[in-house]
Formats: sequence, structure tokens, C-alpha cells
Amino acid sequence: MKRRKIWGSLAIYLFLILFFIISFFPVLFTFMSSFKSNMEILTTGNSIFPKEFVFDNYVRAWQMADFETYTKNSVFLSLFCVLGAILSSTCCGYVFSRGKFRGKEFVYYLMISSMFVSLGTLTLYPLLMMMKVVGLNKSLWGVIIIRVFGMNVTNLFIARGFISTIPQEIDEAAKIDGCSFFRIYYNIIFPLCKPLIATVAILAFRSSWNDYMLPMVFTMTDPKRMPLVVGIMRLKSSGAAASSWNLMLAGTAISLIPMMVIYLVFNRYFVAGMTSGAVKG
Repeated sequence: MKRRKIWGSLAIYLFLILFFIISFFPVLFTFMSSFKSNMEILTTGNSIFPKEFVFDNYVRAWQMADFETYTKNSVFLSLFCVLGAILSSTCCGYVFSRGKFRGKEFVYYLMISSMFVSLGTLTLYPLLMMMKVVGLNKSLWGVIIIRVFGMNVTNLFIARGFISTIPQEIDEAAKIDGCSFFRIYYNIIFPLCKPLIATVAILAFRSSWNDYMLPMVFTMTDPKRMPLVVGIMRLKSSGAAASSWNLMLAGTAISLIPMMVIYLVFNRYFVAGMTSGAVKG
């Protein structure tokens, strides 16, 4: 029995190691290739590690594509998308968890069912026309409003599940002290949602930082407002760097670094929020 348990654990670890290698290899290959010269990439593309590290790729990519402006735009976009996602997800999760109104469960499951519906780029034109009415069709504010008020259903599902794990006796004690429904949320529930906030923040940051299609449509007439991912793709079609894969990979590596840093810093809270939010739904 003990030997069988050891072999079972060994098989699990081998599977996890294999899964990690397959998942991490594209990231490793991108980072290592970003330090190669363009000639080395074209001639010896199968090698992982560069023969000579060329750090100038990052300097040239940063200067050629105006990455400073693109990075500022991405930070601006991600910051407001994250704040909006935290506020909307925790508010809606609280209402669907603690609220008492007719049709609550029907509305909730109707929203959750949209997880299984994907319209893809079909919604781009209607969204663009909606923002054109209020004059935000050429601004990142239009993207922010769409992302925040569009409500990520995954965040809602996690938020409701996490808040449902908080004992309702806390709410009842607060009501005795005279707290209103939304005062309970602001003073009690929200401060207890640190793991949930970290989880929603990471998911929202990943989505907004890596978003390409919507920001591209909203900023295609004004390159100075493009976020980093859109700027990298624009670099691909620019005359100076169209065939410079070393600069393209350096730009891609620059866009990957913030996401990895954010996840490593908040990983502890992210895991706690995901597991707690999965207990109830």
C-alpha cells in the first residue's frame, strides 16, 4: 500500500513537471530569443539560449516604438479597469449573496449562463457605435467603460462564492448597531475581501494589459493613445522593424514582465481568493 502511494505521488509530480515545462517553454523561448541578434534568430532559431546576449535589443525597441508612451497608456488602462472590476465585482457579488429581492437567483444564473456564450468580434461595431454617441470612440476611456460595466462573469462568480463564505452573523450584528445594507458592505464585507480583491485585480489586470482588439479599434486613429500590446503589433508592421524579429521579441518580453511581477507579488492572495470563491456559488 505504501509503495503504491509513493508511485502514485511520483506519477502526479512527473505530470505536473511535464505540464510546467510545456506551459513555460514559450515564455522561456521568447525571453531568451529577445537577447539574440536578428541574424541568429533567422539562422539558428531552434536553439533556446543565445550565443551572445544582445541587450541593445531592448533599448532599440523601446526607442523605436515609443514604448514609454505605450507603457503609460497600458498602466492607465489597466489601473482603471482593475479599480472598476474590484468595485463592480464586490458590489454585485455582495448583492447577489446577501441581497433579498424577487428574481435574484434567476438574474444571477442568467448572467452566469453568459459564460458559455461567445460572440467574439461581433460586438465590436455595436460597442463602437455606443461610445461614439458619448464621444469616447477614440479614447481609452471608452474601453475602460466597456470593460467595467460589461461585468466579467468569472469575477462575479468568484466574488459571490467568496462573500457567501463570510458568516452572516457579522451582518446581523452590524444591523443591530444600525448599519444599513450598503454600510455593511463598505465597513465590514469589503475589508474582509482582501484575497478576493487580489484575485479580481490579477484577473482584471491580465485581461486589460493583454487586451488587443478593443483598444486597437478605439486607438487606431491616434497612435499616441495605443497601449503596449497594440504598440508591439504596430511595431511589426512598421518599416524599420518589420523584419527585425529581435526587436519584436524584445517588445513582447517587455509586455510580459509586468504581468509576471504582479502575479508573483500577489500569488498568495490570488490562490486564497480562488479556492475560497470556489467553495460556494
